[in-house]
Amino acid sequence: FTLLHIHRTHIYSCVPNSFPILQIHIELIKEIKSMRLLTHNYMQSTVKGTEEGYPLKIEATKIEYTESPFDAEFIQALLPKIDYKILLFALSQISEKCKEDLDQKVVPELPESMGIGNEGGDAHVDEDLLKKLHTVMFDIHVVEGDLVCPDTGRRFNIKMGIPNMVLHADEI
Repeated sequence: FTLLHIHRTHIYSCVPNSFPILQIHIELIKEIKSMRLLTHNYMQSTVKGTEEGYPLKIEATKIEYTESPFDAEFIQALLPKIDYKILLFALSQISEKCKEDLDQKVVPELPESMGIGNEGGDAHVDEDLLKKLHTVMFDIHVVEGDLVCPDTGRRFNIKMGIPNMVLHADEI
């Protein structure tokens, strides 16, 4: 069975028959916390007149931790595509909130430089560090808060782990 089928069975028992599809999507969104630091690494503000819309600042009001399967080869292959300095920047912005929201779970400390991504290509990284990177990029979820454009100050709200990057008509 698919994930959708499992959720559909659960949802039909508690939702009126007239709204099952809507409720399925709501439940799936709750399960898939998508605002990860990996996601943040690729996001930028495109508000009209923005010259420096990257990196977005993170103002988190709720952080969650959900462990996911670790795949060393996948993380190693992903590293050249990551702006490592921006990953460190994002981690520094949420680390205090992580300590508040995640009880005893400690956010891994990462080295200041690794020779990956924008810093230098295909460096081999030991497995311990790959696990730390995996935790930072995939297991820590910004569930509520804002992303803030460093140039204009425009705030993009994050609700249920989904950043709303839709621009108003006057911002296009």
